[in-house]
Amino acid sequence: MNTPPPSGSASEHSAGARHTALSVVLAGGGSAGHVNPLLATADALRAADPQVRITVLGTADGLEARLVPERGYRLELVPKVPFPRRPNTAALKFPVTLRRSITRAADLIREAQADVVVGFGGYVATPAYLAARRTRTPIVIHEQNARPGLANKLGARFTAHVATTFPSTPLPGAEVIGLPMRAEIADLDRAALREEGLAHFGLRDDRTTLLVFGGSLGAQRLNQAFGQAADDLRAAGVQVLHLTGGGKTVDLAELDADGVGTGETPYVAVDYTDRMDLAYAVADLVVARAGAGTVCELTAVGLPAIYVPLPIGNGEQRLNAQDVVAAGGGLLVDDASVTPDWVRESVLPLLADRDRLAQMADAAAVMGNRDAAEVLAQRVISAARRSTA
Repeated sequence: MNTPPPSGSASEHSAGARHTALSVVLAGGGSAGHVNPLLATADALRAADPQVRITVLGTADGLEARLVPERGYRLELVPKVPFPRRPNTAALKFPVTLRRSITRAADLIREAQADVVVGFGGYVATPAYLAARRTRTPIVIHEQNARPGLANKLGARFTAHVATTFPSTPLPGAEVIGLPMRAEIADLDRAALREEGLAHFGLRDDRTTLLVFGGSLGAQRLNQAFGQAADDLRAAGVQVLHLTGGGKTVDLAELDADGVGTGETPYVAVDYTDRMDLAYAVADLVVARAGAGTVCELTAVGLPAIYVPLPIGNGEQRLNAQDVVAAGGGLLVDDASVTPDWVRESVLPLLADRDRLAQMADAAAVMGNRDAAEVLAQRVISAARRSTA
């Protein structure tokens, strides 16, 4: 998918003519964890310099294929290049696929007359970094996770402009700035939006509210444990907003057609919401996975949380949450420990302890960072201007 270039794009310049507006190529995608910081940075760049020309490199099957054009940015596709994990047919094809992707990325960088390439990791980042090196275009990198991915480990060898979300991320010389996040979260005033949020989700103003979610794909462990403990939560006067994830449900006997539990205390179960700002505005406590985006958003808005790291992968989610947990703004629980009994014996007592929730909220807010997108945008502009000078 190639969206039409906006006015003032590279295609409107004669071949060899140099543009005057700043041109930035952003590379990253696949998951929301890569796409959301990219889009937040693009928005911050446009706010800092309305004349900036932005081109996004992505793949056809990542979330960027939908989200980037929806946000109004030009998307150019680069062939997906997964790193081979074992000797197989894909590993044999890898060198050819990588060369093709690098050539495509280099052509797009030249076409955009890019002053800088900004990478966020993901499949498209590796060819983008190698293409930038080939075209001698400055590189800026942002790594979202406490444990860096392979693409950003490689790209960090080619540039001194590296930013990270967490202090513990092992990329030499990196500047810790936090995670670029969308303005509706970075600027969120929870108290001001609470009434709107309660009305939006069909919740009551006189109940403690628990927010449960496992990311866009959901977390079956959370869905089962909280669904089976729903009666105990209601009996304790705790209403629940449960985002189950695409294609997943909560097994509750008493849900009406809108996913709202009957009775005095609602249990609202929906697979997805595009108003996470309202979800955060109504929550008193959150139980969630520990993706970098989740951890950073919850600390930015000052919400106490119980983090349940994904039990598979390289352990990065546990590392993502370690700093806020150490500061007292959250708790860390193993996935296998999340059962209906755990909800009754651990979550319910915490929800009843208002003083402890307030202390956790204060500690989380201290760890939060709301201006990472603006900081990264300024680093990108500085790197680009040094190159053009």
